[in-house]
Amino acid sequence: MTSVRTKSVARPTEAELAILQVLWEHGACTVRDVHEVLHRRDGTGYTTALKQLQIMFDKGLVERDESQRAHVYRAAVTKERTQKRFLSDMLQRVFDGSPSRLVLQALGDHKASREELDEIRALLNRLDKDAGQ
Repeated sequence: MTSVRTKSVARPTEAELAILQVLWEHGACTVRDVHEVLHRRDGTGYTTALKQLQIMFDKGLVERDESQRAHVYRAAVTKERTQKRFLSDMLQRVFDGSPSRLVLQALGDHKASREELDEIRALLNRLDKDAGQ
């Protein structure tokens, strides 16, 4: 049986984002799987991973399959939705709602690869074309 919380999804903390990254990359995982990926090297205990996943379940960030002895967790939110939510919040709080300020800051301070610049150009061309219609 899979358990799913129906309340609105909370914004993940930094530790919760690390767990979501594991679930997005590896798919459904047991607590032990998450512990092995994230905490084995730093000495954090299995019970810490378990508690984090239980909290994330209560917050609606993960779903839990209880049909097996070892519960299996999967992300209840997509990576794209989470990125959009954080970006929207940052855009409003840090850049006064200005997408151009955000992009100029990001590109001015960080070197983009040739492929990334090509993707940005393609997006700008598409946006420019859409605006002209």
